[in-house]
Amino acid sequence: MRTVDPAKHAAKRRQIMQAAALCFADKGFHGTRTADICARAGMSPGNVFHYFPSKHAIIVALIEQEGADTAAYLADLADAEDPLAALFDLIDAVVRLAADPAYAGLTLDTAAEARRDEGIGTLVADNDRRLRAGIADLLRRAAAAGRIDDALDPDGAATWVAAQIDGLFARVATDPDFAPLDQAPMLRLLLARFLGARDT
Repeated sequence: MRTVDPAKHAAKRRQIMQAAALCFADKGFHGTRTADICARAGMSPGNVFHYFPSKHAIIVALIEQEGADTAAYLADLADAEDPLAALFDLIDAVVRLAADPAYAGLTLDTAAEARRDEGIGTLVADNDRRLRAGIADLLRRAAAAGRIDDALDPDGAATWVAAQIDGLFARVATDPDFAPLDQAPMLRLLLARFLGARDT
């Protein structure tokens, strides 16, 4: 019986997921054929199906990986000495992701698929809840440190910060002239004023 090398197995899965992500960003989930993913990954269909039983399983894995990555990033920020600076670091990271056409395309297509597929919708909603909870935690700490308006409800404010993030990706989708990196200072200013930030 052949022994599976966990590192090689994980690397192959990542290779397939990266290929699928690019395909989904280019053609959409429904417009992407399994053959497109195989070609981009440089693998045969049999090889791809060894790691993922279906195209649906790949998008699920991508959403779960996104959630895990976000959770790890927020866990690092939870230890930040300056929670307000950490929040703006998060915003800067999101702006860089929005400036990546492949990432932005995948994010928007995943959001669209979440409206059509209940299981995917649940995963996307779980990821969103974790993001908002992480932002709310930073806002609570920033308020306690006197860095933002302590009259703001952290959970409600976190929802509106997340709405700005969602709006950033929607603007990328609808306005071909919108350059997220160029607009980053305006987004920071908008959020700073909304939060009543001090000494940003």
